[in-house]
Amino acid sequence: MRCDVLALPIFKQEESSLPTENENKILPFQYVLCTATSPAVKLHEETLTYLNQGQSYEIRMLDNRKIGELPELNGKLVKSIFRVVFHDRRLQYTEHQQLEGWRWNRPGDRILDIDVPMSVGIIDPRANPNQLNTVEFLWDPAKRTSVFIQVNCISTEFTMRKHGGEKGVPFRVQIDTFKENENGEYTEHIHSASCQIKVFKPKGADRKQKTDREKMEKRAPQEKEKYQPSYETTILTECSPWPEITYVPNAPSPGFNTSHNSFTIGEGNGSPIEPPEPPPPPPVVDNLLPTSTPQEAQQWLHRNRFAAFSRLFTNFSGADLLKLTRDDVIQICGPADGIRLFNALKARMVRPRLTIYVCQESQQLRDQQQKPENRDPGNGAFFVYHAIYMEDLTTMELTEKLAELFNISPHQINQIYKQGPTGIHVIISDEMIQNFQDESCFVLDTLKAETNDSYHIILK
Repeated sequence: MRCDVLALPIFKQEESSLPTENENKILPFQYVLCTATSPAVKLHEETLTYLNQGQSYEIRMLDNRKIGELPELNGKLVKSIFRVVFHDRRLQYTEHQQLEGWRWNRPGDRILDIDVPMSVGIIDPRANPNQLNTVEFLWDPAKRTSVFIQVNCISTEFTMRKHGGEKGVPFRVQIDTFKENENGEYTEHIHSASCQIKVFKPKGADRKQKTDREKMEKRAPQEKEKYQPSYETTILTECSPWPEITYVPNAPSPGFNTSHNSFTIGEGNGSPIEPPEPPPPPPVVDNLLPTSTPQEAQQWLHRNRFAAFSRLFTNFSGADLLKLTRDDVIQICGPADGIRLFNALKARMVRPRLTIYVCQESQQLRDQQQKPENRDPGNGAFFVYHAIYMEDLTTMELTEKLAELFNISPHQINQIYKQGPTGIHVIISDEMIQNFQDESCFVLDTLKAETNDSYHIILK
């Protein structure tokens, strides 16, 4: 399905997300998702659009420049990067884990694809096999350009399962567009826009749209006035560029090299060129320290999703940021992001779920303990314990930690036992570990099998 739309300024109902200084600004580009918005959205709230899983939806790429505006783009190509990302901040913080979990459950699939046969005017479409939710391509603003996208995940795949009928999480479709710099790299940001979507199983979006429409028809006239009408198309609204873009500005975009939906098409100069090897990433700054340089502080801001405020803190070192009070940060960034930034700056190491202490029992200590005079706990015997910090509370995790302590391979540990009443040996299970008392102390008795160089470990 294609739609014909005019390159008009952004609809009034979608201006609420724009910065105040841009109210009268006509954006250089406009992106239009050719499907209707939900009628069950209140006034002054962002529009919400329902999509079907795997269905192709058209996004029109429109040149919205005035005459004489950005003349350096005339006769030039630009690059746009499409992303499907989480709308909720709670999921944004754990995006990497969420996407890795999806990859594990759906091997070989991608979250976002381009339907190339239906698309018009896109040049050299590419995708990184390691970034399942991202695609990119070149296009000429002077020519008609339409890209058809397919979102292959559904909103309920990222919802905590409880009792069935869970509400699906919203996503965002974000488009970031860049122009070419003097070195021929598409790194100079021009424009970014996004819209909110929910994705349903095939035909589920149509049913949801119908249900919302029927509910609105049953409302009283005064209640209907509190809601937006359903618009035939969805206009993507201006937003900040995606943080990763400015974090590694010169990283090339790898081409599609998987057999699944692999595609490369071009105009003019024919076959695509094999991309060069990406440069090594910059050093990672996990924690912000007082000794962090302004460059390291900028890197920390981008890694923790504060890229929108990076310009405000351009010359701030780690010490400058850490000296900011809670009121200072809220005044600079606003209440929501200010509190989040303050908490990130003052973050402390998260306490492990379980800490146990272990001491390896040697033959010499065993002989000493057998002597009557050494059985008194006050005899001055000296034991050195090692702390083991556990998060997963599984036998696999305990095996790996003990193997590291013994400096052996985890595969060499055949079984782990806990010494129970009357000296019996009980096989340790996940459930038993989950019931260990925090900061318990154990003496490890290691039994080495003579046949296959494997170990049996007893916790006393």
